[in-house]
Amino acid sequence: MPVSYIASSKLPTPWGTFTMHGFEEPKTGKEHVVLTLGDVATGEPVLTRLHSECLTGDALFSMRCDCGFQLQEAMKRIAEQGCGAILYLRQEGRGIGLLNKIRAYHLQDQGADTVEANERLGFAADLRDYSMCQTMLEHLGIRSVRLMTNNPRKVAALVQCGVSVVGREPLQVGKNSHNEEYLATKAGKLGHMMSEHHFKDNEPS
Repeated sequence: MPVSYIASSKLPTPWGTFTMHGFEEPKTGKEHVVLTLGDVATGEPVLTRLHSECLTGDALFSMRCDCGFQLQEAMKRIAEQGCGAILYLRQEGRGIGLLNKIRAYHLQDQGADTVEANERLGFAADLRDYSMCQTMLEHLGIRSVRLMTNNPRKVAALVQCGVSVVGREPLQVGKNSHNEEYLATKAGKLGHMMSEHHFKDNEPS
């Protein structure tokens, strides 16, 4: 999916001041952003996260998923290193949209897992498209990445686009009593690379 660069600005955060770069898909009007910290155009592999929008997890602090925890951990790691990039992609609910995600949550409340819920609504388990990432990375001068992900599909998608993925760093945070089955389904049905010792306990005290 082709995207066009629109503008950049500073974005102060609790972890540091990032630069936010805006991109738009001319065909759909969908907007995406990249947050960068430090000089990402040196030619060295850049610590990178592809993060699909999750309003419930990122902004509303939902514990049904691990998305918000992953976003914050990625920003923290980049700030600690002093250099990195987060591609924030507007692909809510693994591509089905916010309202359909709420419908899927309703089915999960009745016992379906995250994959079954999407399929009962007539969607594939994962509809996300990462083809726009190549253009966004090229615009920023990023040639190779160290990808923070548990999802092998993200690694494969970047490689298919011609992006050099020199390493994968697990991003396994946020496990709690509300999302244990969700995480197990991601591992068992979607092939996410999970190992218990990587998880941090984010259960409120």
